[in-house]
Amino acid sequence: MGIVRALLVVLGLIFLAYVGTGILGLESIFGVVFPYTAFVIFVVGFIYKVIKWGRSPVPYRIPTTAGQHYSSLWFKQNKIDNPSTGWGVALRMFFEVFTFRSLFRNTKAEFLKGRLYIGSSKWLWFGAIAFHYSFLIIFLRHMRFFTPETPWLISGIESIDSFLQIHILGSPLFYITNLVIVGALLYLLGRRVFDAKLRYISLPSDYFPLFLILGIVITGILMRYFFKVDVTKVKELTLSLTFLKPTVPEGIGSLFYIHFFLISVLFAYFPFSKLMHMAGVFLSPTRNLANNNRMKRHVNPWEYPVKHRHYEEYEDEFRDKMKKAGIPVEKE
Repeated sequence: MGIVRALLVVLGLIFLAYVGTGILGLESIFGVVFPYTAFVIFVVGFIYKVIKWGRSPVPYRIPTTAGQHYSSLWFKQNKIDNPSTGWGVALRMFFEVFTFRSLFRNTKAEFLKGRLYIGSSKWLWFGAIAFHYSFLIIFLRHMRFFTPETPWLISGIESIDSFLQIHILGSPLFYITNLVIVGALLYLLGRRVFDAKLRYISLPSDYFPLFLILGIVITGILMRYFFKVDVTKVKELTLSLTFLKPTVPEGIGSLFYIHFFLISVLFAYFPFSKLMHMAGVFLSPTRNLANNNRMKRHVNPWEYPVKHRHYEEYEDEFRDKMKKAGIPVEKE
């Protein structure tokens, strides 16, 4: 099964990092070589994918239409779901990127007691919103490890994220996004496991990023609340990587290197996975084009004149063979 393979791969990565740092003492490999390599792969792969998609020909306008298009004056146009101007496209893209508007409009069809029911399906939208925004906040919070002084914006985000002022077993303040992202990941994973139709079409590549990110989140929570890690040494390592003067302090612990290695794998895997929809949404012709097909004629620049063949020419060439095959001809 795809879920088992993906889980075994992530567990194998965790075991590899534990053996490499906890037994073999390869902290410099997992703390310097792998992160730098993953970052280079991420940057090069990301740029390559964007250039490749950008060079793909889009000869026709194929925007997704989810509302009334621009027509007669007595028909009210849906300027967000069916834009006909550049500003309308920008507004549509804004809502698509920041609110997942198309996913919010998603519907679900299923048979219940022999009847077909079609209705709104908001749980997937809610889970996706919860995951993406909590992931973004956690990513921004971690930027303090890569700057000598914590920017005021990062401090403000941390204050808002921990405004409940909850301490777990005397540990540091509890971040709300830690709970939200775990719940969102479990939901996204559970719907693939328990929905028979979705489970049937799911591949290992669908489960792997979920398990990988879940492993990153769990190891991060363990370091913050249960197994203490020297944050000063961690920041010393990350700052040395930022300023291209890598040094590996002693005594950080294997748990941190497991966490760091999983992050490196995620960065290296990102450009070659479905996670690249982060950039792909901006290059999608179904989203970034205005639907002005009735207002302006669009000609395919790659079209070339095609030599048409009339039936008379066809019959002149194959008349003898047509007669032998018993096919009637117009001229004997």
